Amino acid sequence: MSLLASGNTAGRSRVEPDMELLDAVVIGAGQAGLSAAYHLRRRGMEDVVVLDAEDGPGGAWRHRWDSLTMATVNGIRELPDAPAPGVGGDVPANVAVPDYFAEFEARTGLEIRRPVRVTRVEEDPAGAGQRQGPLLVRAVGADGRALPVLRTRAVLNATGTWTRPFVPAVPGAAEFRGRQLHTAEYVAADEFAGQRVAVVGGGISALGHLQEIAEVGETRWYTRREPIFREDEFTEEAGREAVAGVWDAVREGRPVGSVVSHTGLLWTPALRRAARRGILDRRPMFSRIVPGGVIEADGTRTPVDAILWATGFRHELRHLRPLGLTGPLGGIAMDGTAVAADPRIHLVGHGPGASTIGANRAGRAAVNRLVRDLEAGLGASLDRELVRA
Repeated sequence: MSLLASGNTAGRSRVEPDMELLDAVVIGAGQAGLSAAYHLRRRGMEDVVVLDAEDGPGGAWRHRWDSLTMATVNGIRELPDAPAPGVGGDVPANVAVPDYFAEFEARTGLEIRRPVRVTRVEEDPAGAGQRQGPLLVRAVGADGRALPVLRTRAVLNATGTWTRPFVPAVPGAAEFRGRQLHTAEYVAADEFAGQRVAVVGGGISALGHLQEIAEVGETRWYTRREPIFREDEFTEEAGREAVAGVWDAVREGRPVGSVVSHTGLLWTPALRRAARRGILDRRPMFSRIVPGGVIEADGTRTPVDAILWATGFRHELRHLRPLGLTGPLGGIAMDGTAVAADPRIHLVGHGPGASTIGANRAGRAAVNRLVRDLEAGLGASLDRELVRA
């Protein structure tokens, strides 16, 4: 049953006829979003919709490069009550995972609207004076036109990071005559056949790019800090410790790094072979980009034809800016999955929830907390007959 209550509406004007009134809106249909939506349904919340900016199931996995297979991907965790995809290791992850998500969506019957891009989440003026009033969710469809406003008691944000690739500012970048691209734009190593490629970044994606491009071109690896490689096996316990490290940052309201930044890089047979070939000979970050290459940290000039930025992503939270959630330390302080200053907002695609290790757990935890708050009367009183937005 719905957790919404209808109140006395005498003397008040009606809501716009096409405005939907909801218990919760889930933004994003990746692993965290699907987990949250599943648990909302399981807990009996009927008035819930999922808004997804993608054209189909799969979230960011739809955009991974073809050479990233189920054998080389950095682990896939199963969705709730759905065994992980049992496909061969040579199947591209951008095929296997979207298919797995699509099957889950079909089996559970979740209401997922796509493509819908949320542009703004804001306070409902009609809720002025309420301690935790309703929220308005504004979005556009595929044609860029505004969709009917959604009015909701809670937002579970699971937008992840893929849509916000990060490229550091380096002097001279605009002067470079070659190609610059981010991991988010990477398709295949064949694009760089015969080229000299600078790969920038100290994470798993950078290592994958280096190994692939070295087979067809000449690579140089640059990082700001010396990468840390693990000699031991990456266990479930190590994964939990990594997630705990990210939780420490979000509790304190500090900017959030990736889970991988807490785990280090795991030596694999393929990486050891690459190291023996010199592919992993790391250079300190270059100080400047020039038209034909880069200026090394020691001042020498190195010619390169392309720069591949494997420099990570930032959390996609720009649509939440009207709520003023960012604190003095530059991040959003969290209480579990809830924003500490505003428990109507849960960030389940944030911090540890941005990884497959923490996504399912975060979705379940967010719903448990949300239902507990609503049942205790701590959420917005969302009248189905209220003032116009």
